[in-house]
Amino acid sequence: MPKREVDYSLYLVTDSTPAILGDADIGEVVEAALKGGVTCVQYRDKTGDTGTLVATGRRLHEVTRRYNVPLLINDRVDVALAVGCEGVHIGQDDLDLPTARRILGEDAIIGVTASNVAEVEAAAKGGADYLGIGTVFATPTKENTKSIIGVEGLQELLLKIDAERWPIKTVCIGGINASNVSRVMWQSNGKGKSLDGVAVVSAIMAARDPEAASRELLQLVKSPPAFAKAVPTPGQQLRSPKELLSLVPYIIKAVDARKPLSHNMTNLVVQNFAANVALCVGASPIMANYGEEAKDLAGLGGALVVNMGTVTPEGLVNYLKALRAYNDAGQPVVYDPVGAGATEVRRLATRTILGGGYTDVIKGNQSEILSCIRGRPNVQQRGVDSGSSGASLKELALATRELARLRRCVVVMTGKTDLVTAGETVYAIDNGHEYLGAATGTGCCLGTTISAMVAAHPNDKLAATVTGVLYYGIAAEIAAESWHVRGPGSFVPAFLDELYNTRIATVKGHEDAWLKRAKISVVSLD
Repeated sequence: MPKREVDYSLYLVTDSTPAILGDADIGEVVEAALKGGVTCVQYRDKTGDTGTLVATGRRLHEVTRRYNVPLLINDRVDVALAVGCEGVHIGQDDLDLPTARRILGEDAIIGVTASNVAEVEAAAKGGADYLGIGTVFATPTKENTKSIIGVEGLQELLLKIDAERWPIKTVCIGGINASNVSRVMWQSNGKGKSLDGVAVVSAIMAARDPEAASRELLQLVKSPPAFAKAVPTPGQQLRSPKELLSLVPYIIKAVDARKPLSHNMTNLVVQNFAANVALCVGASPIMANYGEEAKDLAGLGGALVVNMGTVTPEGLVNYLKALRAYNDAGQPVVYDPVGAGATEVRRLATRTILGGGYTDVIKGNQSEILSCIRGRPNVQQRGVDSGSSGASLKELALATRELARLRRCVVVMTGKTDLVTAGETVYAIDNGHEYLGAATGTGCCLGTTISAMVAAHPNDKLAATVTGVLYYGIAAEIAAESWHVRGPGSFVPAFLDELYNTRIATVKGHEDAWLKRAKISVVSLD
């Protein structure tokens, strides 16, 4: 097979260690995987002697040739020559690419491991045929990983390849399995360069039925995840503020009519207030922090709010279980990275949650949103307060758009001016009141409000999110103007009243009385 025609969709990397292979025969496992649809095989054995490697490599090559699938040898150019297989895969600490190419010739397939821009550039300019990008997720099969790059790191490298127009194939590796492969492929295949496939180790080599596991993985590689059906379209992202405002009454009425579930996994301080906010905006709240409940709750057609206010190891486990359950059901998830820049524990928790599943909406203050963007300097918070990053509105808008593009989701950056985007137009909303920053839970409960909107109007999450931000901010303004409100303490019950009253007025067709206050514009990024 000419190397330009190689299909990297499902790339199997073997592992002969007892912990992974057990007492199975490597040749039988590889053949079963090929029957299931594996499109490329790499023989990796870091401890075997040369004679064993050559003998096993020849045996595997006999199998792969029957299926017209290339066999590559990890690291050992000498073994590849002895076996007569199609090529090699080399890591950053192995034989250098120019030497490998000189020994094997131009017809050989040579892949290179890469985890940063410098390594990608060197391999692409050096004539590598494909890149093995990773490690994407932590994995027990590779102990000496230099770094875990996550999906966002993978996306950044793909964007670099696209920008430079390097004609190189790509697969990702590291912790890829049936629970995440569809999401990784979908999130990585946005604008520009797309992944050509995934490299899998234990998900096949350790499977009880390698053929069935391979067949399932290949199907997942080629199928978008359940939640992808309702991602904001290019047309939805380019609408004018007037067009979005016209949808606000419809979305609020949809919440009132459907009473969608708002499943809140939130901090202990906020639970009662969040439940009241959900009821006032027309949703049906449940405060459920036990991840085992999420599968059943996700089937009820609502939305999940993951609020990171109380961070514990047990809490993280429960967040991830719930996140995966809602992803599998194709139901919306709103993530609030509370205090993401306050401590190293919270920074790590944020990366864990963002790496553990897809979030439809990320909502946070300036420092929290900036802390979600890989590669940016850490933004130190004192607690869950916002503070000012010192950046201009344009700089903040560009950062918000960057995160939305990388995550392929809606991002809300709250502040004196709230910013909302799905990766194209950035909308600025100047509604709200200072009391929202002076009472515990008011910031968190914006996430609850947004969850109700996206659950009731899931096919247009950008408009639903804008609706939630406007509704919440304008209700706060009206509440603060009430004659009996004298400060944050009296503001909170008046605010709940106005969330309720605004919904009822809208249902009755009287939205003009409050919607005329809307202050929404487009941020110029020229």
